[in-house]
Order: sequence, then C-alpha cells, then structure tokens
Amino acid sequence: MAEVRLSGLSKSFGSTVALEKVDLEVPDGSFVVLLGPTGAGKTTILRMVSGLDTPDEGTVTIGGQLMTGLTPAQRNVAMVFQQYSLYPHMNVRENLEFPLKSPLLRTPQSEIDRKVNEVAEILQISHKLDNKSTALSGGEMQRVSIGRALVRNPSVYLMDEPLSSLDAKLRADLRVELKSIQANSGATLIYVTHDQVEAMTMATHVGVLDNGKLVQFGTPRQIYEDPVSLYAASRLGQPRINVLPADLFANVPPKATSIGLRPEHILQGEGEESTVTRVEHLGDQTRLHLIFKNHDLITVTDAHTELQQGDTIKIKPDNPLYFDASGARLV
Repeated sequence: MAEVRLSGLSKSFGSTVALEKVDLEVPDGSFVVLLGPTGAGKTTILRMVSGLDTPDEGTVTIGGQLMTGLTPAQRNVAMVFQQYSLYPHMNVRENLEFPLKSPLLRTPQSEIDRKVNEVAEILQISHKLDNKSTALSGGEMQRVSIGRALVRNPSVYLMDEPLSSLDAKLRADLRVELKSIQANSGATLIYVTHDQVEAMTMATHVGVLDNGKLVQFGTPRQIYEDPVSLYAASRLGQPRINVLPADLFANVPPKATSIGLRPEHILQGEGEESTVTRVEHLGDQTRLHLIFKNHDLITVTDAHTELQQGDTIKIKPDNPLYFDASGARLV
C-alpha cells in the first residue's frame, strides 16, 4: 500500500483555523485512528489527503508522490463518509459494483462478482444485494457505503466515523472485520472516531488532535501509559482518567497542580479513607464509584467483591500521572 506524509499542513475556513502546521507520518500498512472532539481537525485531515480540500499551506505525500494539484480520482484513495453516499437509482449490488466498473480498472466481471459477494458477506448484507438503496435502513446504507470502499484496492482507505450509525452488536462485529481486513491486506487506513474503544482495539497508531494541532502520535499503549498532557490522557481509557487536585496527596512534584489516576491505578486497602457511593458489577470486574475528600473518582476491583454502597475503603495512588497548571505532563 502506501505511507502518507503530512508536512506543515494548515487550513482555515474564514476566521476558523481547522489545522495548524500539522506534521504526521502514517506508516505503510498501519491503521491510524485520529481522536479529538468535534472541531479538532480530524475530518479536515481526511479531506486534505483525499484531495476534496486544498491546504492553505503544506503538502500531502502518498507513497512518496506529492499530491499537490492531483484530483481525488488521481490519488487512488477510497473514502467512507460519516453520512452514507449511495446512488439512489441503483440497487445494492450495482452500488457495490460501481467503483470496480471504471474504464481505468478494466476489472473482469467474474472478479467483480467475487469481490462484491465477499464484501457483502462480511458486512452482513448478502440478502440485500437486489434491494434498491432507497429501501434500506440507515445502518444498511452505511454498510453499503463501507462496502463501496472495501471492494477496491486503493493506496489508502480514509474512513470518517463509518460505524457511528450502526447498532452496538454490528459495530462490535465490524470493528473486528475491518481490523482483520486491514491487517490481512496490508492496507494503510486512516480512521476518524470519537469512540475510545474503537481506537484502543483497532489502531496500530493514534493521533490526538486539539484545535487543529497534533498534540501526540504513538501506539494506543504509548498514549495511554505515557500521555504528554492531561488532554491527551483524557482521550483514551474507559472509564476516563480520574483528575484530582494534586494537593490532596503527599509527596507530589513541586509544580504539580493535578494528579491523574487511571481507575486501575488506585491501590485499595492502604492510604486514606474513601466512601463507596455506587457499585457496578460488570461480570469480569466490579466498578466502584468513590468519594475521596469531597471529590468523585472511579476505580475497579475484583468481580466478586462484597463491597456495598456506604462502605469505607482506604486508597492511595499507584502509578500516578502529574500535570502542571497548563495541563502539561510532569515527568
């Protein structure tokens, strides 16, 4: 497939800065997830790579080739939008076939049939192949949109929250399938999502964006265990990291104003007292909601705990993360 390189990429829409001097190297064959809230610049990056938008400054390179001046069709990328985009006068099979029927590809009909049937089975829409796209549910339409990208063999796949409109079970199933397809094909895939579970389970690399800037890039484990800032730390992890005033604890670094504690990084049975306010049994573990010095926090414990609401337990930090007043990590 292809490496994607963004160099000094900037883009504004009127007075709104969407991207500001973003440098990013997407390794060949990687599954890169872009994380950040609405307006962080995630979709803008996809549109720059695809050629749908032109950067104000900077360049995009795919497979070593500079993309400046090339149209989306000339870039050999396949993009899946958050809102499905299908031809309403075609049935599902015809929509899936359409990208393969380009005169440039000259794909034999037997190969088209094979790819369409294979993708339809993966996306669980084989029984809908002869239905008009207008007769599909929203989730089915989105699966067809994903299928239109998967039948191709582009240099890069670009996906903008493609699973957000699907129900929980299908979303979980397709997470596994998309990751498997990407890994087996060696495809380069850039994927936008708000879902931390998708980022942790699918990505080889994660890019954390904030107000148009790339604040951290690394493996999911690197960002989870070694975030550069409180903002980056809050992007991964479910439940989210607990953030408390640093002065609640002893022996903190001099410049620390906040302490970040992952739920699994709270040692129980030692330290100072906290009160259990809620107990959530999740099967393989139990989630405890606590009050500690008038602050809420969440930790996890054994699945068979006998702790109940109102009980008192002692806790202390284990492997804490410290942050200064600006939110920067103190190492």
